[in-house]
Amino acid sequence: MNNEIPVNISKKVFNEIYIPWLDDYSRTQIIFGGSSSGKSKFIVGQRVVYRLLKGDHNFLICRQTKTSVRGSVATEIQRVIAEWNLERLFNINKTDGTVTCDNGYQAVFAGLDDVEKLKSLTFKKGALTDIIIEEATETERNSIKQLKKRQRGKTERDTKKTITLLFNPILQSHWIYQEYFTSLAWADNQKEYHSESLSILKTTYKDNRFLERTEIDDLEYEKDKYHYNVYTLGNWGILGHVIFTNWRVEDLSGMMDQFDNPRDGLDFGFSVDPSAMWNSHYDKAHKRIYVHGELYQKGLTNDLLATEVKERAGYWKIEEKTKERIFQGTRPVVCDSAEPKSIAELKQYGIDAIPAMKGKDSVLFGYQWLQQQEIIIDKNCVNTKFEISTAHWLEDAGGNAILKPSGKNDHLIAAGRYAHEQDMNDIDPSMLVDHI
Repeated sequence: MNNEIPVNISKKVFNEIYIPWLDDYSRTQIIFGGSSSGKSKFIVGQRVVYRLLKGDHNFLICRQTKTSVRGSVATEIQRVIAEWNLERLFNINKTDGTVTCDNGYQAVFAGLDDVEKLKSLTFKKGALTDIIIEEATETERNSIKQLKKRQRGKTERDTKKTITLLFNPILQSHWIYQEYFTSLAWADNQKEYHSESLSILKTTYKDNRFLERTEIDDLEYEKDKYHYNVYTLGNWGILGHVIFTNWRVEDLSGMMDQFDNPRDGLDFGFSVDPSAMWNSHYDKAHKRIYVHGELYQKGLTNDLLATEVKERAGYWKIEEKTKERIFQGTRPVVCDSAEPKSIAELKQYGIDAIPAMKGKDSVLFGYQWLQQQEIIIDKNCVNTKFEISTAHWLEDAGGNAILKPSGKNDHLIAAGRYAHEQDMNDIDPSMLVDHI
């Protein structure tokens, strides 16, 4: 049975480099590279809609956490449907975001917080054929293996099953690089690799003809060496002057009842930068920070931000008769003092928002204080892990590290500095070094 819905889609809507990948069916596909290359729009937007219309394709689209996949990926699909004037052919569930085509085939969204929960995944029609993992560098190797096991079941037209990893490269020490790139002796100037089992495509902003001049300038004039190499050129990075080596990742879910000394910080953002919230427990006796929660999301107006903060730092009471959750207030949340208006609005929503004190050299002081702690990050705090692992000192003209953080991708670190501001007062500033 042919369930294809014939729609005339002009090739002009695609960036040329991606067109051959509309019908690429290598078992494992890796699409990676620099920022603003158009890869996300193509893979999780255009190709999903294109294949749903063809029929015999069902999609599972993942990120490490469910909240992040719903916010970033579902919006991309909706945007493409609207741009192609296909609203009449698709239904989008307002509760879970599931996209259903008129032919019965679907795209669903899930977080990899618990891969086991995906065992019960079913579709309205047919089997799971396409898995897409956004920001795949957030995931663990075992999650990929577990996901492949979910692609069981026969399809109507024997459609080949694929799993696509989508990401900006980070460090060559990452498991994805070791698993897929090392054996290929991958070179920075290499663009593609193809076999029946594995296909790789690297793209950069130069492959995206829809970019504005200002976006191009931001990438071409990036001064930080690591960020230029990774986000402008799309290469796997090497960090020589990392700031933090005092951290590790653990599953903290079984320890939450023991965390009775909370620290919460908030760094404001909106369109360009994300709103970032750091939730931790501080074991002062052992100088140990347990980062057990995070918020990292763009586009949050203060009312929406307040809702997220309440979930992460709020006290709730369950009404016995109705079982309704009743908000009681929040723990103190130390916020970026540069936005007094936002702090005032959060207070109106019942949040105990406190402006950070900051002060002269507070950024450097905060970094150095964090260096003196043992930092344990929950496995689901993927953005905290990324920021901590890639934070690095700037270099002078000779390539020597100078005592100044790069200031890139530091939103959660800023929130962490605010959260632990009072703890830092216990440190004698003379204990901190003035050189590296």
